[in-house]
Amino acid sequence: MASTDEDRMRKQREAGERESAKLWRACRTVHEMVRDRGYQLSDAEVTMSFDAFKQKYTTDDGSISRKMMNFSASPTLEMIKRYSNPVTAHDLHPSSPDIGTIWVEFLPDSNVGIKQMRAFAQHLTANNFHTGILITGVNITPAALKIIPAVASETRIECFMEADLLVNITHHELVPQHVLLSKEERTALLQRYRLKDTQLPRIQLGDPVARYLGLRRGQVVKIIRKSETAGRYASYRLCV
Repeated sequence: MASTDEDRMRKQREAGERESAKLWRACRTVHEMVRDRGYQLSDAEVTMSFDAFKQKYTTDDGSISRKMMNFSASPTLEMIKRYSNPVTAHDLHPSSPDIGTIWVEFLPDSNVGIKQMRAFAQHLTANNFHTGILITGVNITPAALKIIPAVASETRIECFMEADLLVNITHHELVPQHVLLSKEERTALLQRYRLKDTQLPRIQLGDPVARYLGLRRGQVVKIIRKSETAGRYASYRLCV
């Protein structure tokens, strides 16, 4: 009997360790994602070790608290510049860039429906968060997803599953580097080649890298690939 109890406790510890490891990997990826978009995060936040993660987020019962993993980040000056309209002779004082503080929430609920999504949207609006990333362990109901476009004029909502964040796709050797062009760089590119943006090749809004970078329709990314002859070469994609 004692051996059976020990085996059960050992299996519980191992299961808890696996769950903690998954959450750590998802937490690390989302911190990398937020920083790669241009938000301010310290190296300590992004490169937190597994031991440090467990020490910071483990509760008294030995489980990881997803609520304690929530965080916010402000855009860097570089990010603000990238989203700002270029100064022209006709518009010396362009409008403020459509960017702001981001809120990332790990939702512990085993069901994510209208109630949870509405509460998330209300939290973003009440606290003036420009963008919110909701990370869940389960699929969100179709009805709840309809809330996202309904509140788009007030706040931006993005959703990811924990399972999709266990690996950072941009670190894969087959995924080339994607760099978001500023509005000024986008204008210069189109003028240089005498193109309309619709003449550029396209990248879908739902593309995994587009989602990772939080791309918006109309934005242009520079894709840098390795070349055996040229060393590196660049191509451009319009997000649609």
